[in-house]
Amino acid sequence: MDLSTGPINTLADAPAGNGGTQNITVFRSQSTTGPITAGQFGPHEAAAYPSTAGVLFAQGSYMSTVLGIDIGTQSVKVILYDITTMQCSASASAPLALHQTNTGVAEQQAQWWTDALKTALQAIAPSLRANVIAIGVSGQQHGFVPIDRKGQPLVPAKLWCDTSTTSQCDYLTTQFGGTQACLRELGNAILPGYTASKLLWFRDTHPDLYAQMDCILLPHDYVNFYLTGEKAMEAGDASGTAFMNIRTRQWSEKMLRIIDPSTDLRDRLPSISTAVAPIGSLLPNIAHELGLPSGIPVAPGGGDNMMSAIGTGNVISGVVTMSLGTSGTIFSYSQTPVIDPQGNIAAFCSSTGGWLPLICTMNCTTAMERMRELFDTDLGSLERNLSAADRGAGGIVTVPFFTGERTPDLPNGKACMFGLDSHNMRQENFLRSAIEGVTFGLRNGLKLLTAQDIPAEKIVLTGGGANSPTWRQMVADICNVPVDILTNAESAALGAALQALASISGTNLQSLTAAHLQTDTAACCEPQQDAVDFYQEHCRTYEHAAAHVEDIYR
Repeated sequence: MDLSTGPINTLADAPAGNGGTQNITVFRSQSTTGPITAGQFGPHEAAAYPSTAGVLFAQGSYMSTVLGIDIGTQSVKVILYDITTMQCSASASAPLALHQTNTGVAEQQAQWWTDALKTALQAIAPSLRANVIAIGVSGQQHGFVPIDRKGQPLVPAKLWCDTSTTSQCDYLTTQFGGTQACLRELGNAILPGYTASKLLWFRDTHPDLYAQMDCILLPHDYVNFYLTGEKAMEAGDASGTAFMNIRTRQWSEKMLRIIDPSTDLRDRLPSISTAVAPIGSLLPNIAHELGLPSGIPVAPGGGDNMMSAIGTGNVISGVVTMSLGTSGTIFSYSQTPVIDPQGNIAAFCSSTGGWLPLICTMNCTTAMERMRELFDTDLGSLERNLSAADRGAGGIVTVPFFTGERTPDLPNGKACMFGLDSHNMRQENFLRSAIEGVTFGLRNGLKLLTAQDIPAEKIVLTGGGANSPTWRQMVADICNVPVDILTNAESAALGAALQALASISGTNLQSLTAAHLQTDTAACCEPQQDAVDFYQEHCRTYEHAAAHVEDIYR
């Protein structure tokens, strides 16, 4: 079916939420006929757009779905979110391969992302895909995707979890004037996960290919480029490159000249956008490949943490998001830049006009997966083991630095276990100890945020680990903060979908998230005081153990 690429009917003088009138733009298929009346808009629409001059979409045969895409490390996920029912109408995912070595290399081919996107969308019924009116893309942060003039990637993308560029980090830090100069002028220290050291590595390791580089993109930027042909960056994801001044949201000429004194690398970078407006439209040939309507708008998107902030309602002060994914992240919205003098907090920008101070731990569900593999345990058995073990795992303390660590900055770190004896070496204790160790690391991140006067009224938990009831309660007890769970667990993809809706409706994201995000009250957790008291003491034991690991592998 040939679908319209824009509004084809406007209802003037429809009732607005504030008692006035507003124009309502309706997207529908060209095959739809007959008049459209204000009566076709139901209570969901009215709730979704209180007192806004926004865009409402009719029910029935009219197009009312936004597509959220999340380019992760382990998979590509897609959700179709129906803005009239405020429900996810379909979702799918496709796995991704990951090339890793024991030297710290972690890479993916950019084509793997677009191939997996095609696979995931093919699992969704064509009739549902035909109703999509806008697209938003979330992507893993920091990945380095240099492309040539034909738009082809020049090398495999080095990812956020690649720790092979520590020597380049040291060089850039020294040349910039030291860590404090980086914090003062950029807002961030130069860490191996960030993009800057990857760019220097590319210049030094592949000079011939480097000479062919036309543009530098991040993973979600590359997928946007694939969809629209437009090269664009937005401030949230760009703030994780370590060559952007997070206060001014401008590229750092000084850092870029250190990376390449002979080239103005600003000419190889898109301009930084802070707007929510669409960056372009879906190309006809790509629309055909994906089974989507041609010409629909594509929103700016953003890094997975920035989109997850939107998808968890972390767009106002007091909300803290904790993501239990491949990595562990904990972050909160701020109206002003938050720069930690020690450099332990990533001073990122949000994708909603503010800032998003964030702590990342490299090992979250990866630690769980390593332990599951060790004991050949499926997810159902894992949950039974976690609940069977006592708090404190019989005295076993696991410092889970399986792939090095970012917080603390320990790229060569290794996982270590303490407190083993002849009585506690049981499967359930090993498994619970790993999860407790991960959560202690995130608790330390929360302490760093609150030390910067960032309030933590509640933690919204997301990511694969949030599916575990035992882990959810553990987070509430260890952090001594109430834990909320939302009905839609795919926060990054949902955040991208809501940003897509904002980009075409003009509705601010604070209003959209308040209207569209729903809490799963049965899954929420309150801290239990006896457990809080126990974990306060046990966490001190973990901190002593982690300090020993730092001494060994620093």
